[in-house]
Amino acid sequence: MLSAMLDFTNVLLAALLVGAMFGVWLFLNPAGSDAVLYTALQQQGIRGLDKTMPALGAATILVTIAAAALARGDRTRFGLLVGTVACLVVAGVITRFQNQPINRIVMTWHVDAPPANWMGLRDAWWRWHLIRLSAGLCGLSLLIAATLKRNWIG
Repeated sequence: MLSAMLDFTNVLLAALLVGAMFGVWLFLNPAGSDAVLYTALQQQGIRGLDKTMPALGAATILVTIAAAALARGDRTRFGLLVGTVACLVVAGVITRFQNQPINRIVMTWHVDAPPANWMGLRDAWWRWHLIRLSAGLCGLSLLIAATLKRNWIG
């Protein structure tokens, strides 16, 4: 029963985490945005997500580690969960060392007068976001496979 409750919590947290990343991909895609619109949207996104997402990511990683500890006797499931942790850690490291430093810079901009180099920072932030989204999607996929694995083979 504990394992099933942990699986439920794990999938829920990971879905919220990666779903938010996917929502950012849908909503904050900078293609076609002028400097004023980009700055306003990005600053609003940073205010809403900059603290919450790392906390959600850390909680998801910790729950996944706990699930992996319970799955030690099932090599396939254990391996899928370790892969999940690795993917989520990659996404977290990208967030902390690539996206968040750019976020801190963007928060200093005046909405109606972004700096001349705004497009370079925008493009770097977007490129890192796409990489972390890919890592998150891989992690969620591995987690779903690990969760369903019991029913595939037993």
